Amino acid sequence: MNDTPQDAVPQEVNGQPGADHGGSLLPTSKTGERKIEHVRLCLNEEVGGSGITTGFEHYRFRHNALPELNFDNISLRTVFLERQLRTPLLISSMTGGSAATGAINARLAEAAERRGWALGVGSVRAAVERSELASSFRVRDKAPSIPVIANIGAVQLSYGFGVEECRRAVEIVGADYLVLHLNGLQEVFQPEGNTGFASLLSQIEQVCRMLEVPVGVKEVGWGIDGETAAKLYNAGAAFIDVAGAGGTSWSQVEKFRSTDPVRRAAAEAFADWGIPTAECIAEVRAVSPNGALIGSGGLKHGVDAAKALALGANLAGFGRNLLGPAVHSEEALDAALAQIELELRTAMFGIGAPDLAALRGTSRLVRG
Repeated sequence: MNDTPQDAVPQEVNGQPGADHGGSLLPTSKTGERKIEHVRLCLNEEVGGSGITTGFEHYRFRHNALPELNFDNISLRTVFLERQLRTPLLISSMTGGSAATGAINARLAEAAERRGWALGVGSVRAAVERSELASSFRVRDKAPSIPVIANIGAVQLSYGFGVEECRRAVEIVGADYLVLHLNGLQEVFQPEGNTGFASLLSQIEQVCRMLEVPVGVKEVGWGIDGETAAKLYNAGAAFIDVAGAGGTSWSQVEKFRSTDPVRRAAAEAFADWGIPTAECIAEVRAVSPNGALIGSGGLKHGVDAAKALALGANLAGFGRNLLGPAVHSEEALDAALAQIELELRTAMFGIGAPDLAALRGTSRLVRG
């Protein structure tokens, strides 16, 4: 990466056409807007962690040559926090806050609605503070039937945000749930960062206890371990999204935004920081056998989703690898979602699991 994000988007992003063809949702010129800059960096630069993986490669499914079921009868239907879903899949929180990123959110919402995925949006803080940005997060009209998750940085509870601001975020999005994201390392390396994380658990608990909708907590790519998860569940968190390491590293993203050579150099030392996603899922499920759990962080395909679900996640979340298709076209995004679903169903067929209960209870996921 370089100091200034490139304008061109690669011809191919995660196997999908990039965003420099006709129909791209990104502006063709630099705007200086942070949210658009984040999207450009995630599409153009090597912002994945280096020297660390999701951990899914340490697990494999033992093939069942005689599955005793029909592929067409495999069901992906599930229930998450009392909401019915056609798939156990989530488009993870990514963006919003500008006209261009609002268009990306709209396209993601339409695709999620068509295919029965849950949907998260990026941090709604900007829209709470500036009402003119609210339209970039309003996705309910595009996704009337699926669960939608609003998103606020948990650290903002130390900087004047409270229950009322969280309530406003939910109203703007038309959301079913709110997630508070934990992103300490990103805030350190972000020029505009807020690092007042002291006494945050009690403030998280207040929001969890007082907000009218279920409140969850997520990381942004460094993972939540079992010990931390136990504290969060005890504080009233309705769900946890582990958002583990092995995918996007936000210290790497902010490294490329920074013009401070000291911060840039220091950020590089954290390229391998975090807890692998598979390890997070296993740890959190061990401390809370019944807590609602989302497994995200570097999932590449439906086989990773199958592993996340078999390890104990209720939903499997996908982020950056959907961003390129979403920016490119409606057709590219729909194809990417369909491919993940096909891969998940095929993995289930390969072990003889007719539904998600059988997948979660399988003895055919082995380590090694």
